[in-house]
Amino acid sequence: MTYILGGWQTDFAANWTRQGMEMADAFAQVVRHGLDATGLEPKDIDCGHVGNFVGDLFAGQGLLGGFFGLVHPDFDGMPTARHEAACASGSVAILAAAAEIEAGRYDLACVVGIEQMRNVSGHQAAQNLAAAAWAGHEYLDSQFAWPRAFSDLADEYDRRYGLKPEHVLRISEINFANGRRNPNAQTRQWAFNDKSFTLDDDANPVIEGRTRKQDCGQVTDGAAVIFLASPRRAAEYAQARGLSLDTLARIKGWGHRSAPIPYADKIRNSQGQSYVFPQVRRAIEDAHRRAGITDLSQIHAVETHDCFAMTEYMAIDHLGLTAPGESWKAIESGAIEMGGALPINPSGGLIGLGHPVGATGVRMALDACKQVTGQAGDYQVDGAKLCQTLNIGGSTTTTVSLVIGV
Repeated sequence: MTYILGGWQTDFAANWTRQGMEMADAFAQVVRHGLDATGLEPKDIDCGHVGNFVGDLFAGQGLLGGFFGLVHPDFDGMPTARHEAACASGSVAILAAAAEIEAGRYDLACVVGIEQMRNVSGHQAAQNLAAAAWAGHEYLDSQFAWPRAFSDLADEYDRRYGLKPEHVLRISEINFANGRRNPNAQTRQWAFNDKSFTLDDDANPVIEGRTRKQDCGQVTDGAAVIFLASPRRAAEYAQARGLSLDTLARIKGWGHRSAPIPYADKIRNSQGQSYVFPQVRRAIEDAHRRAGITDLSQIHAVETHDCFAMTEYMAIDHLGLTAPGESWKAIESGAIEMGGALPINPSGGLIGLGHPVGATGVRMALDACKQVTGQAGDYQVDGAKLCQTLNIGGSTTTTVSLVIGV
């Protein structure tokens, strides 16, 4: 069992370049505020892990574990590592830190997710992010690889089950609305009109294929941090603060699956199977099994990958909220909205809150921790005690799902 003592995230509306900040400055900011938020000291931390996808391309910077030594002298000599799994980089960093804790190597880990993405043009950002596809083999005829990839997924859903655009558009509308409740959301002050979530080409222009502007997660500068602890260290932490150990969040279950990198291979391999992406379903089932979840009604909230609205449409049926191909039922019934049977992305998700790629998995875990400890503020799901995350890298090449609860 691995506990989450808390953490902190940056304002996802920030533009670090305009603020005169480098990645190292943001890294120091998030770690220092995380330490303050949890009451921990640098000398308390045994190891550091960093989730990051493309710091090398956006900022020309690798070896991000070395940033810990710039934060405080007490981090000098601490073992650190960087982890990359495209959009799932942050979750893979969490899994690595938790594995070290469960193996008894360390008792307290600092996990940072970070990405700087707003320091280049939109076209350069798209080219950098395309590194998560099979370079030189996929989407060579498209300007924006990932909007194209998830447009292709919409085509596949339409072919297998039928797909109405209004259902996909509604996902975006919900997530933008949720983002307005989140003080860290990139889009919290954005304004929309009655045509913003329609097929109107002026109000909601096409980016690639079926993917439109409001379908897209945001290019974001952002960082998040959480602190993971062994049961022994968590008990000490709770006792020192007059808390019950039972009030601390913990990772109760996890799933981690991978698939061949090409999107076409995934689709070909899933022909005749119940789910479009069986490996995503398996990661979710693994997390449920390890957490002792036997029915989805035991989960009270979900933070899922919505790099595009179509990604969340896929997630809804893969999570088991509906039968395969019937995600539209959960959208029409309001089940995924705040106050619904299973609120999805109360934070705003990648569409409403923002998507600093390497930070997203850590941010999801932090929001899950907030939900189950009643600290999510205006986007708190009433009575939430178990929250599931679903973090996807590439065209579901890497999938990580966590069940976090108290």
